[in-house]
Amino acid sequence: MPTENLTHILFSNWQHTLKPFGVEQVAAEKAFNCLVAAYSTPGRYYHTLKHIDHVLGTIQILQGYTNNLAAVQLAAWFHDVVYNSQAEDNEERSADYALELLSNLGIPESTITTVTRLILNTKKHQVAVDDYDSQVLLDADLAILATNPVQYLEYSHAIRQEYAWVAQAEYIIGRRQVLEEFLQRSHIYFTPLMSEFTEPSARGNIQTEIQSLLSG
Repeated sequence: MPTENLTHILFSNWQHTLKPFGVEQVAAEKAFNCLVAAYSTPGRYYHTLKHIDHVLGTIQILQGYTNNLAAVQLAAWFHDVVYNSQAEDNEERSADYALELLSNLGIPESTITTVTRLILNTKKHQVAVDDYDSQVLLDADLAILATNPVQYLEYSHAIRQEYAWVAQAEYIIGRRQVLEEFLQRSHIYFTPLMSEFTEPSARGNIQTEIQSLLSG
């Protein structure tokens, strides 16, 4: 379970995001508790509330690039709400979860449509050049790639734990393929800030992990 301090910070963040929509306090708290429970399920080591906190913090830094900040923030809350490392429809199910919960909270249909679209765009991590809201969400989601070496190592170990059911030899092949696909892109990040200042760190961390996989 998340620490009490993290939960308190996130609940305050959740309330702030919902405030413009006039959601009742009791309903907001009930929905938050559902999110906490979802992100605290067994088998999660990286896709936890700590990840959501990191994503939301990065969105705060990148908010100047957004057209619909509230939708981006809501999408961040829900983008990994359904997570099973053995499934291939996590994003679709997370979008469905968001649709139901946000509808029950009385969030406008137009906002929900945007939120579900943003969530689905996290599946391939590719977006249109003018889809600034998706660009911010995707950059925030992948911000972990550019963290310091210690945090990156924690991240890579947490991912391995989530795929504990995969044999080591198979994991190395699959993980290396995922990482090399990022390196093959012309850019990992979309927003000017992330592209200019964090792209080199991300590429360096990814290359280090690939070398570690090959030597391990």
